Amino acid sequence: MRSHSTSWARVFGAAAFLALLSAAPPAGRAQAENGLFAELSGSWVGEGNISLANGTSERIRCRVKYSTSPSGKNLHQDLRCASDSYRFDVLSNVVYQGGAISGTWTETTRKATGQISGRVSGGSITATISGPSVSAEFSLDMRGNQQTVSIRSSGSDVTSVSMTLARA
Repeated sequence: MRSHSTSWARVFGAAAFLALLSAAPPAGRAQAENGLFAELSGSWVGEGNISLANGTSERIRCRVKYSTSPSGKNLHQDLRCASDSYRFDVLSNVVYQGGAISGTWTETTRKATGQISGRVSGGSITATISGPSVSAEFSLDMRGNQQTVSIRSSGSDVTSVSMTLARA
């Protein structure tokens, strides 16, 4: 059970970062002037799905609060998600500079930590989430006021995560 819980903590850290980036506005002139995260402050809510290596899946429900710096280039995230079997809380801090993002995440209930790195190009964000014994890649699709994020991970009980968020 402990390894299953640890695996979930790692994937939830990755899912948290996905949620963080899923609220990012499309790239453009205003984004360049105001910073990537300028329009994110406030609360967002959504749902997602986690697919497991054993072929089962489970729904998650999430609430995210974002705080941004005046420049819009620094973002603090407080993410809380729950499913029928799990609850997790993730804090993340990310910086945007010159088309790149970097930062850290901490899953507070299980004390898992890791790094975030990626690129922003033409309105899309791609990144890697890493930590001890965890690595995940993700893609972002923006449509109107909703964003859909998907990740793929290997070497854990969780094979994929998808999540859609909207402003609360």
